[in-house]
Amino acid sequence: MMDQPHEPQITADGVAYLRTPEAAFAGLTDFPYGPKYASFQGLRMHYVDEGPRDGPVALLMHGMPTWSYLNRHLIRRLTAAGYRCVAADHIGFGRSDKVVDDGWYSIDRHVQAHRALIEGLDLRNITLFCQDWGGPISLAQVAEQPERFDRLVIMNTWLHHLAYEYTPRLVQWNAQWKADGLFGANVPERLSLGWFMALALGHMEPADLFALIQTGDKPALSEAGQMARRGYDAPFLGLGREGHAGPRRFPLSLPFDNPEGGAAQAQIGWHAALSTWTGPIHFIWGGADEVFTEAWGRTWAGGFPQASFDLIPEAGHFLQDTHGDQIADLFLQRRGAA
Repeated sequence: MMDQPHEPQITADGVAYLRTPEAAFAGLTDFPYGPKYASFQGLRMHYVDEGPRDGPVALLMHGMPTWSYLNRHLIRRLTAAGYRCVAADHIGFGRSDKVVDDGWYSIDRHVQAHRALIEGLDLRNITLFCQDWGGPISLAQVAEQPERFDRLVIMNTWLHHLAYEYTPRLVQWNAQWKADGLFGANVPERLSLGWFMALALGHMEPADLFALIQTGDKPALSEAGQMARRGYDAPFLGLGREGHAGPRRFPLSLPFDNPEGGAAQAQIGWHAALSTWTGPIHFIWGGADEVFTEAWGRTWAGGFPQASFDLIPEAGHFLQDTHGDQIADLFLQRRGAA
């Protein structure tokens, strides 16, 4: 299912990493954005920077197992509305370098990388769009540098704190990425992340995924499904198991399982700091998500007197991909009314 992996390169500090060839991203006609790169600890971190230089900044964050491609519809709509859109790929994802050592990855290190990008670009007057692991990583920036942020858009994510109850689906997700779990044992040898995303986005059925793992039979996909699969497979083409350390590490960094790697204590502090946020804050929630449920989203939004809450009932966890235009419409309406 994957080509033979490339040989790792080594940073000056001795960190081994793989770099996806640019050819892997050819043909993504729905992602026409030229790459830009920043340096972090000797590694190359990719980001999209599109739209007018003097426009308000939209910082768009992705989670697991996606990359800035997830936010392609929002980038298109927001740049048309006058926003400068900055969307980075976490180290280990997208066009960013992939450190091959699982132990290198931690939530704190991802936070450091994005802090370096924000400060390096000197981003201010930021409207944040965050989801999944992009929530803790970017809301840490809000907690620590609130003066850089004007408005928050929070979608299907969380911040760890003592009162938070992890859903059975999150506990299952963590278990599935253990060495003997469904994904830990089969990604990437028998299941690429592109096929996983095709399932998550509704382009195939669970039975198709199990057949793919067991027999290698690839289900027929619609044109949209094929494009999505190619888009989410592109960052990892030819990188083998070593190149999947970043995606593998996120599920194993959930604070209930890995408090240190998941920055549990820091997240408690970020959650407390965020509770004092008095600027505009919009919750836009996928109602069909069993990982971060509607009930949790409404509870979180209820802690902010100024918050708006918009539910997209049929949207699942990856709502930027499936409902990007609707998210943009809801945001622009709320912004105009504020």
